[in-house]
Amino acid sequence: MNVKDLLSLKGKIILVTGGAGVYGKCIVEGLAEADGTVITASRNLENGERVAQEFRRRGLDVHAMRVDQADHKSVMALKEKIQKEFGKLNVFVNNAVSRPMKGYNAPLEQFAESMRVNAIGMFDILREMADLIAQTGGGSIVNISSMMGMFGPDLSNYEGTDMSKDLPPDYFFHRGGMINLTRYLARVLADKNIRANCISPGGLFNNQPERFVQNYSKKVPVGRMANNDDIKGLVVLLASDASAYINGENILMDGGMHA
Repeated sequence: MNVKDLLSLKGKIILVTGGAGVYGKCIVEGLAEADGTVITASRNLENGERVAQEFRRRGLDVHAMRVDQADHKSVMALKEKIQKEFGKLNVFVNNAVSRPMKGYNAPLEQFAESMRVNAIGMFDILREMADLIAQTGGGSIVNISSMMGMFGPDLSNYEGTDMSKDLPPDYFFHRGGMINLTRYLARVLADKNIRANCISPGGLFNNQPERFVQNYSKKVPVGRMANNDDIKGLVVLLASDASAYINGENILMDGGMHA
């Protein structure tokens, strides 16, 4: 098969949770540019619809739906809506994350809320969307983790800034767990013809303080933070047939910072 056909997402229905977020918007854009039909889903339907309309004005096939992944009824309503409106699901990009915990000494109630959304809720929506993909005959799951799921925090990045060094531990906990959950899924979903892979991105430039950008960038061999295009090719690869023999992998996308 021609490599352009392998990378094409034409005819594929793709769900991206958290598609209006910083990395999420880049992911939605890349998948739609590869001719996929992309659904962005989050709690804030207004934000999702704004993103979808922005891309539709460019001729991209993007739709917005609402879901609260911490609410099983909401997850099931999304599943039923996708089935009713599109008839199938080929790819699930598991990208949404909530950050209720504000630091190391934050109340345990914040960690419990994080578990409710980022662990229990995340697995709930993942399992239900995997079931929908299985009904389609198989497809791909792409989990979006973080390099913070692989390494401890580098607090020197914050030197000379007024940014807090008190980073929330729940984010590191959940992102690390997602990486090994990916390996689990690659095994247990194999008989349903579903592949599961993970992307662990580094920091995306988002107008952070200049000193932070300098501190960060000097540690990266390519000399910069990630930009809006850097994740697009990778997520398209893992969503497409071009990665048919890639399964259970976690790909670190950090410009060589941890080489």
